[in-house]
Amino acid sequence: MFDEDDLQRIRAEREEWEAETLAPTLDRFGERRESFTTDTDGREVDPLYTPEDVAEQDYVADVGFPGEEPYTRGVYPTMYRGRLWTMRQYAGFGTAEETNERFHYLLDQGQTGLSMAFDLPTQMGYDSDDAMAAGEVGKSGVAIDSLHDMETVFDGIPLDEVSTSMTINAPASVLLAMYIAVGDRQGVPREELRGTIQNDVLKEYIARNTYIYPPGPSMRIITDIFEFCAEEVPSFNTISISGYHIREAGSSAAQEIAFTLADGVEYVEAAVDAGLDVDDFAPQLSFFFASYNNILEEVAKFRAARRMWATIMEERFGAEDPKSKQLKFHTQTAGSTLTAQQIENNVVRVAYQALAAVLGGTQSLHTNGKDEALSLPTEKSVRTALRTQQILAHESGAADTIDPLAGSYYVETLTDELEAEAFDLLGEIDERGGMRRAIEEQWVQRQIQDVAFERQREIDEGERIIVGVNAFEADEEPEEDIEEVDEEDERRQRERLAAVREDRDEEEVAAALDALRNAAAGDENVMPRIVDAVKAYATTGEICDAMRDVFGEYNPGL
Repeated sequence: MFDEDDLQRIRAEREEWEAETLAPTLDRFGERRESFTTDTDGREVDPLYTPEDVAEQDYVADVGFPGEEPYTRGVYPTMYRGRLWTMRQYAGFGTAEETNERFHYLLDQGQTGLSMAFDLPTQMGYDSDDAMAAGEVGKSGVAIDSLHDMETVFDGIPLDEVSTSMTINAPASVLLAMYIAVGDRQGVPREELRGTIQNDVLKEYIARNTYIYPPGPSMRIITDIFEFCAEEVPSFNTISISGYHIREAGSSAAQEIAFTLADGVEYVEAAVDAGLDVDDFAPQLSFFFASYNNILEEVAKFRAARRMWATIMEERFGAEDPKSKQLKFHTQTAGSTLTAQQIENNVVRVAYQALAAVLGGTQSLHTNGKDEALSLPTEKSVRTALRTQQILAHESGAADTIDPLAGSYYVETLTDELEAEAFDLLGEIDERGGMRRAIEEQWVQRQIQDVAFERQREIDEGERIIVGVNAFEADEEPEEDIEEVDEEDERRQRERLAAVREDRDEEEVAAALDALRNAAAGDENVMPRIVDAVKAYATTGEICDAMRDVFGEYNPGL
């Protein structure tokens, strides 16, 4: 740290530099724009940062060392020097067979973890033959109607050798139960199953709207999952508290931190109120953030979020287990920054965003395919996206030392500023009665909409340049192959579902669903009953409907 004499000398030298060196240059040439701001925060960026900007920072208390509180520099002592981040490519489309083929391809190409996408009907708890599913089967991910589909997806993939992330929320309990059932059929002990379910329903009310049940029952199911997994599947992350979709909806970086951690606080409070000990379930919590184009802002965001979560878990919840205070997170490059124009530019965007995630200390990473602004990614674009991570890991040197941007006057200042702004937002949420209340009153949504509107205005008026869109346009675009799911795939999926219903024991299914309704209506943990229903080959829609019968559906207009 610099003492007061050092700071006074630096201050004097800076004033001299500004007067004798900077001012004449500005008078003669000016700067290329009137102001410089960060990516989505619109935060003013000074031309220069010096030790004065971090004079109040206590290195040990505020920055510290990797693997020790406050975890600013990373949650593990060796970070990527010990083990690289998990490389995941989000995959899943059409049928279970096609997804199985893509998973095998990615594993053969060196991917180290699976990331599973589900189609919209599955995300909403509908079967492929439901009228609500027409035209959407297999379009945004794989259709999973029953355990048969999940068994097909993981055919030839030993679940004790892979980590699987599932982007599923309202029906997360059902898809987790199916994954557990596949593991049971493979003979894999449940304690060896590794992966993550997204299971973050609060952000659905904020940003995505793929919810089923009202907030109260949704929180009850989530705490049941926490309790069940702590006992049965201790190596599985029970929730991925997601800032990604909040950021994709248009939030600023500080809002992404604040609203994500506020959701986390709500989940922890619900579990504690249900009688769970915080140190029994908190180590299984994980987070999910976006990585955008402003590399230094994103690095500061990840560092600030880690420090804040350690503070929240210790001061607010009295967590004692160090693992309960460690913010472990997955990162996905920013889908909303991908452009349909000049899609080759997206390869560059994704590479920079991936670099920001790695410099920020992510635990796993998904890199988008260049064509995802147009369709599901092709096999070729997925390979390029995976190679982006592999080049970053093995050729760039970015993974060779821990938190390499620590000590940068700008990065440390930005980390402090983002933390302060996010804590201010958390304080306002507390004053409003907590995150659930703030969501129900639409306050959170309005905050995001205001930022999104302003950023879009800047793009429309040319104040914010998007290469290939509002500047540096090309006269023509090359044709690109795109991945498509046709009507024949939907027909075949419905036929497979009909065959499952034909072959199963209907009395066993009915009994399992009745037992689930009774558990939901009482205070019994619903997860064991969902596992039983899954193993009887009850469908995703039937299981979700059984809980709809008890919990009802959420309608924000009522």
